[in-house]
Amino acid sequence: MSDNSSGATGAQSIADNSAFRLDVSGCLEGAIGEHGLSAGEFSVWSKHASSELDLLREQIADGNLPIANITDARDDLKTAAEAYETLSKGARTIVFFGTGGSGLGGQTLAQLAGWNIAGMMLPGQMGRPRTRFYDNLDPLTLQGVLNTLDLVSSRFVFTSKSGGTAETLAQAIAVLSAVKAAGFEEHIPNMFLGITEEAEGGKENGMRRLFGKFGIPMLAHPKDIGGRFSCLTVVGLLPALARGLDPIKIREGARAVVQQVIDAQTVADCAPALSAATSVGMAKGRGSRVLVLMPYADRLGYLSRWFVQLWAESLGKGGEGTTPIGAMGPLDQHSQLQLFMDGPREHLITLIRVPTAGTGPTIDAEMAELAGAGYMGGKTIGDVVDAQANALPAALGEAGRPVRTIDIHSLDETAIGAVMMHFMLETILAGRMLGVDPFDQPAVELAKVLTRERLAEPPAT
Repeated sequence: MSDNSSGATGAQSIADNSAFRLDVSGCLEGAIGEHGLSAGEFSVWSKHASSELDLLREQIADGNLPIANITDARDDLKTAAEAYETLSKGARTIVFFGTGGSGLGGQTLAQLAGWNIAGMMLPGQMGRPRTRFYDNLDPLTLQGVLNTLDLVSSRFVFTSKSGGTAETLAQAIAVLSAVKAAGFEEHIPNMFLGITEEAEGGKENGMRRLFGKFGIPMLAHPKDIGGRFSCLTVVGLLPALARGLDPIKIREGARAVVQQVIDAQTVADCAPALSAATSVGMAKGRGSRVLVLMPYADRLGYLSRWFVQLWAESLGKGGEGTTPIGAMGPLDQHSQLQLFMDGPREHLITLIRVPTAGTGPTIDAEMAELAGAGYMGGKTIGDVVDAQANALPAALGEAGRPVRTIDIHSLDETAIGAVMMHFMLETILAGRMLGVDPFDQPAVELAKVLTRERLAEPPAT
């Protein structure tokens, strides 16, 4: 593949697809002066990204990129839907347990449907059980859950790719013990569902042995897709199903981004490659050691949390990587923005915007005038957010601070699938540009080993 990006013109700094439009021009010298990448530097990093894009395309063509392959799968969705339908019978609450990548992807998708947003209920959710997520192991929180849940009407989903995650096994054993103590042991097979890898060589992992003892049904976690990349597998799509979302549309959105990679003739044709070229170029060429993701929608709040894990765990190796920070607009315009605008020149801001103009309650003109805010009179809440989301990149530009924008055309299942695939592919490309393996996590594995060793020690006398 030849890359014809020879300069930093507007056309070469924008990538558009059916779900969103990426604009990285706010990271270039023409927009922010000496603090941005020059035309020559941008060309160099684009060519570097182009080489990695060629390799990525080869992997996709050969069927060697599992997160791309999963976008075409449908049988696992049917199996997951059937398992959820069985599990949810008579349920008032579905509780999901799974730490890190086993929890954040599902929460990101569930939030699209309004989960964890006060009073929000989208079409297709009426009459569905509530969903709750517990991804952090905290003794007081777990005890509170077990003390307050109506166990009879609760159902439990546990996810661990390896089947040996200490936090998730501890939660599972505690919940199983509580259900047994309440006298419901015979109902356990109808109250629990597990997601973990299939047995290999006839050897079952810890979760399969434990759940097999109680006759708990299991769904297969793909062996070749790690937790933080598992959002498009049943790990992420089961919570999406629970909230009435269409998992096929989510995968179709993701597939469209994969197709963009396949069809791209230049880096500017491919949003993940253009984004990777910019993030790595700014890190190496301008010292942008902190990457901020700031969506302007409550329904994308968990997207930032998911991205933080994806980026940090994939790239933070061998002294490489940049520090991801999750923010929220407009909220963080009143907190972190001071640092981003006037602190060390080490932040690269990525804003995610959705169409809000003309939406939400209308601001009464008379009351606005009385409050000294006549400029808002007759406008909608969505107009205010739209103005803020467009003013911020302009303000960052005037301050010489780099900013990228992602404008989502319509916030729905297709869009969330596309955006999550975009970030996964950008992460893979950025990792390879930095010379690290984006799929392993050696430091995390060491912490797990040391945790097990400490717990195995005899108590001090």
